[in-house]
Amino acid sequence: MNPPINSVKTEQLLERLASLMRSKTRVSLIAHGLLPVQFEALHYLSRCNRYSDSPMAVVEYLGQTKGTVSQTLKILEKKGLLQKSTDTADKRVKHLTITAEGRALVGQILPSPFLETAAGLMGQNQLSTVNTVLTELLRILQRANQSKTFGQCGTCQQYYRTYWRPYLWSNKGAALSN
Repeated sequence: MNPPINSVKTEQLLERLASLMRSKTRVSLIAHGLLPVQFEALHYLSRCNRYSDSPMAVVEYLGQTKGTVSQTLKILEKKGLLQKSTDTADKRVKHLTITAEGRALVGQILPSPFLETAAGLMGQNQLSTVNTVLTELLRILQRANQSKTFGQCGTCQQYYRTYWRPYLWSNKGAALSN
């Protein structure tokens, strides 16, 4: 049975968009001596909270092996783009913190000038629609494949809001960011 023509077209469009973006981003990464996987790890760490900044969380986010991610993190640490530290409450837990240099690098590369140009040519309503549709597609794909969301908190079962303390993780009863 052939898949519906619309899903084939959607896949082709997404593949082409991803290919164009990777190609343009790769040029910036080469200038900074980084591989795409290294930048993806750095970008993830620039957005995650203190409960998601462990080497294992990076493994899960990237979908790579522990060995690959371990080598990636070592290189980023050696370049001074991130630091490892031991959790004060549980010495077995390691935290990864992006350095000021790492944040500056992420800020130089993202948002992609390539995508910013295209976004500037679209109207605000059109861009908002694209973002809404892509967000929904991502959520549906994650649900269908039982993938972790790795999005901004609000989708996590442990997350809840209160009037006084809007960003709490119920499992720990603590604020999500430092």
